[in-house]
Amino acid sequence: MARILIVDDSPTQVLGLKRIVENLGHVPLTAEDGNAGVEAAKREIPDLILMDVVMPNLNGFQATRMLSREATTRHIPVILVTTKGQETDKAWGMRQGAKAYVTKPINEKELSQAIKNLLPAAG
Repeated sequence: MARILIVDDSPTQVLGLKRIVENLGHVPLTAEDGNAGVEAAKREIPDLILMDVVMPNLNGFQATRMLSREATTRHIPVILVTTKGQETDKAWGMRQGAKAYVTKPINEKELSQAIKNLLPAAG
């Protein structure tokens, strides 16, 4: 059972992501924007982070870059979950430190597979 931090400013998206995380048997943690997400990641050290891109204050690209450069959080895989579906967005997201990129509307099978691929094998 992993702890997965969901960083998204949309309550509707958070609910959907929480349901997917719980259906996979994991514990969801939430943060409402990039700043809160970075702080929660430093405080909670989750096993994985689902990061929206388009958010107020600190966007998901910026937050992912901060987390990937921080010694205490750089080991945490980040999956960008976003409406920004252009190849240039994906390439940029991966350059910021993301390990996977899933576009909205969310394909539950695709996201579930990305989560399974990135979580350290149990035991």
